Amino acid sequence: MLTCKEQVARSSDYLDGQLTFRERLLVRHHLMFCPNCRRFIRQMRLLQATLKIMPQAPVKDADALAERLAAERRQIIKGG
Repeated sequence: MLTCKEQVARSSDYLDGQLTFRERLLVRHHLMFCPNCRRFIRQMRLLQATLKIMPQAPVKDADALAERLAAERRQIIKGG
């Protein structure tokens, strides 16, 4: 079984689908037994989703954007 440190090192590749079948199995096996790493992966997925919806150019109304992101985060947490 992977250690938490090994799991974290593979997290980005796991989320990007860049691990071999064996490596994915090792990651999933670790996640079955480690609530802290499961939480970390959920946080990484939330970060990825947030970054995907962020505008590329600076935003004039940053407060409105912050409110929208907070509302979407609450929706993701409720649904996930």
